[in-house]
Amino acid sequence: MPIEIKMPALSPTMEEGKLAKWLVKEGDTVNSGDIMAEIETDKATMEFEAVDEGVVGKILVPEGTEGVKVGTVIAVIAGEGEDVSAVAAAPKAAAAPAAAPAAAPATAPAPVTSAPVAAVAGKDGRVVASPLAKRVAAAKGVDLAAVTGTGPKGRIVKADVEAAQPGTAAPKAAAPAAAPVAAPAGEAKPASVEMAAETRALLDDRIPHTVEKLSGMRKTIARRLTQSMQEAPHIYLTVDVRLDKLMALRAEINSMLEKQGVKVSVNDMLIKALGRALIDVPECNVTFAGNELIKYARADVSVAVSIPNGLITPIVQNANGKSFSEIAKATKDLGKRAKEGKLQPLEYQGGTASISNMGMMGIKQFTAVINPPQATIIAVGAGDKRPWVMPDDSLGVATVMSATGSFDHRAVDGADGARLMAAFREYIETPLGMVA
Repeated sequence: MPIEIKMPALSPTMEEGKLAKWLVKEGDTVNSGDIMAEIETDKATMEFEAVDEGVVGKILVPEGTEGVKVGTVIAVIAGEGEDVSAVAAAPKAAAAPAAAPAAAPATAPAPVTSAPVAAVAGKDGRVVASPLAKRVAAAKGVDLAAVTGTGPKGRIVKADVEAAQPGTAAPKAAAPAAAPVAAPAGEAKPASVEMAAETRALLDDRIPHTVEKLSGMRKTIARRLTQSMQEAPHIYLTVDVRLDKLMALRAEINSMLEKQGVKVSVNDMLIKALGRALIDVPECNVTFAGNELIKYARADVSVAVSIPNGLITPIVQNANGKSFSEIAKATKDLGKRAKEGKLQPLEYQGGTASISNMGMMGIKQFTAVINPPQATIIAVGAGDKRPWVMPDDSLGVATVMSATGSFDHRAVDGADGARLMAAFREYIETPLGMVA
């Protein structure tokens, strides 16, 4: 019996992926453990291993195909003793019935009609129209009740109003062209889809522009950060931190590590400081989970890394227990593989808190969006020379940075967030405490 090879779920949150590259071709013999393809998820490009043995009979999804849903059959393997040519032909025959529903609207009168339908009213008797269509109608003096809607379920969209004459219901001949975007009967398009289409239409005649399809990573970033801002009430706490002693200690450490080819960055030391602070203030090393609060005994710090297609947060595990040199090696390796798209899911999924450093870009201060399901993220700005009151109350100049913590207020009280920021500052200003 032919063996179906399906698009795998390479991470717990993966819903679709890109079949980046096939490493086998039709007719090749594969054994369990052989690498068959490279799959690009929203975060990384991963190798897909064969589980079964046999001969590749048919590749159903060409390489380079994006948006392949998890569970989609991407290839068929002929088992032992099976006719490879028969297996290769089978998918074509099986695909025919699936194509039938697509043709149905051409012959069946019910599903979708290409003609505009009369404007429909909502439960309260009002005409159903998009917000933009209402604004355009008000500006043109068009009575929406007399306009024929071409949107889903007769919804009036901007194009319908622009095609109507003020005070009349007669649409221009071009109006029916909007009908092909209508959804099947009983299925309305999401408001965001219609708004995006109307936004593009609004910009077409005003500003030269291009439209770029979102990558899987950008879609995931948009979804997760929207979720974070909608679900997690953010509280922001900022402290100014003196860096002079940290910089001096870093110079000494790097002098000792020079022969090993290891160089500790300021960010490596900040990761360590956050890891230690999270252990000191465990109330911030948590995840809000509905009716439960998950408390972590170890500080795994996610580090925001900018890559060509977006942002990824590889994790420095046990940041509280690692030495500066161990953190430096880990961040260098994780950062390199993140930019190459070679991280494994366990290397960027999870973490107990995050740190985002934009100081190297000259940003003095910013706030970061919490990385769900975490409850804490610290945003670090650039260190610069500022007037500073010294311990003897004299006025001097010090290297100071601003750090802002974002906390999920469902899980972290303001006082606990303040304690974490104080502990974070204390470790940076007296860095020998991180060596002991």
